[in-house]
Amino acid sequence: MAKQGEIYRVAGPVVTAIGISPKMYDIMQVGEEGLMGEVIKIDGDKTIIQVYEETSGLKPGEKVIDTAQPLVAELGPGLLSSVYDGIQRPLPVLMNRMGDYIKRGVSASGLDHTKKWHFTPVAKRGDNVVPGTILGTVQEFYITHKIMVPPGVSGTLTSITEGDFTVDETIATVGNRNLTMLQKWPVRSGRPFGKKLLPDIPLVTGQRVLDTMFPLPQGGTAAIPGAFGTGKTVTQQQLAKWSDAEIVVYIGCGERGNEMTEVLATFPELEDPKTGEPLMQRTVLIANTSNMPVAAREASVYTGMTIAEYYRDMGYNVSLMADSTSRWAEAMREISSRLEEMPGEEGYPAYLAARLSEFYERSGRVVNSNGTTGSVSVVGAVSPPGGDMSEPVTQNTLRIVRVFWALDSKLRERRHFPTINWLTSYSLYTTNLDAWYRANVAEDFPALRQWAMEVLQREAELQEIVQLVGSDALPDEQKMTLEVARMIREIFLQQNAYHKVDTYCPLPRQYKFMKLIKQFSDLSKKAVESDVAVDSIVELPVRNRLAKAKYEENIDQELEAVGKEMSGQFEALGGKA
Repeated sequence: MAKQGEIYRVAGPVVTAIGISPKMYDIMQVGEEGLMGEVIKIDGDKTIIQVYEETSGLKPGEKVIDTAQPLVAELGPGLLSSVYDGIQRPLPVLMNRMGDYIKRGVSASGLDHTKKWHFTPVAKRGDNVVPGTILGTVQEFYITHKIMVPPGVSGTLTSITEGDFTVDETIATVGNRNLTMLQKWPVRSGRPFGKKLLPDIPLVTGQRVLDTMFPLPQGGTAAIPGAFGTGKTVTQQQLAKWSDAEIVVYIGCGERGNEMTEVLATFPELEDPKTGEPLMQRTVLIANTSNMPVAAREASVYTGMTIAEYYRDMGYNVSLMADSTSRWAEAMREISSRLEEMPGEEGYPAYLAARLSEFYERSGRVVNSNGTTGSVSVVGAVSPPGGDMSEPVTQNTLRIVRVFWALDSKLRERRHFPTINWLTSYSLYTTNLDAWYRANVAEDFPALRQWAMEVLQREAELQEIVQLVGSDALPDEQKMTLEVARMIREIFLQQNAYHKVDTYCPLPRQYKFMKLIKQFSDLSKKAVESDVAVDSIVELPVRNRLAKAKYEENIDQELEAVGKEMSGQFEALGGKA
């Protein structure tokens, strides 16, 4: 039975109640309107609650009801293509009820409890089932939604029925327990799995700078800092559209309303290149803008992660985008100050690093208890104020994640997209992934990556000399290094997200591009040794042809032709090709 107390104090989104004895993280109904809140601190007979809605008008003496339940996510058919707020209320449903402005104290279920889904059993009566065992399937757009035995249930399957059911109706029984298609899971707890695997399979994105230079594995963690206009949203859309993850969960955590509007407007219009259907049919969006109550920002990242883990348990590879963890940290800072806790660096709470770790640690590629293998790859966007990478959220994130894609405002000014800086970005997964690249792309793929990075680093060193004395003062060999680095930057690293051919580049094609640039470099080195002028090498027609090849419809045949033509043109120069 629910216990009732009363409000003692109100401080913004933090409400102190007396007269109840709840557990940590219990959900509360606060005030006459029943505003949703969560217990975050218990101090003697006082209960501190963070309220997920606007608290104006609340006053001491109003009732507080303890539901004795933690914040849970509803999991089942109907998640895909949904747009939720931070506590999994479907925004289109709320809009239909109230219009554009959502009133306080209104609740709505995360799933449609009236819609019927056709359930096709794969298990049969008499089977021995454990948590995670797949009972049957439901078709959700073109994704096969696997209905699993919920955690904590095991035994002999005494009945299972095919047919059309709502998520609340019984589809099977285990012993004397009825099972439905609906699961409820506390969002702050990670869902159980069998064992975690090494991150040794890349998440292929089709973006050359990511796949070749700074790869992210399935189940890996990455940070992508995004100053205004550096192309953070486009990069995340490219990841959502082209990566080989089957499910995308996008969390808009505290972003400006106009940015979130852009995401909500563009995602439904994006076409899934694998099926030709709308990308939204395999996406779950969680929208929590900066003008929404701050407490719900913290809940939004946990809600999104729980949904991602649910699809991971089915054996799917899930890509989770959190945009942005800086806004989440700001919400923690505000709540912490209301609680009068001792502030840490720049006013953030002392437990900032621990909270970030808890979130990112829920990623990973795992073997589930049903024998399937699934993964959750997390890409957390960071919005450092004024582009200051030394601030606490960025620094604590970098200690946790193993891939850092640094977006650079200077590259944006030079119209170099994606604006990922090749000198400050890094991936600590390359050693784990090299064996996969050797086996599935080419034996010398890791060596080519290493060569390209060395050329780019030498270019950065030479640029300091060029600024002092000019490029004409350099010896021919160093002039050629600058030209080859320019080819790597302009031909390989630059990629046009809006061009129908260049928007996606499969790994074998990425290898061909890099191999041809390396071939050009080797031949030009021999030509320079034979006293061929650098200008003559740079003006070779094959160089321009290679640069234009990435926009050609018959791109793979064009690359073959460039490879054959290159040797002939160098021989004509008199080099020892």
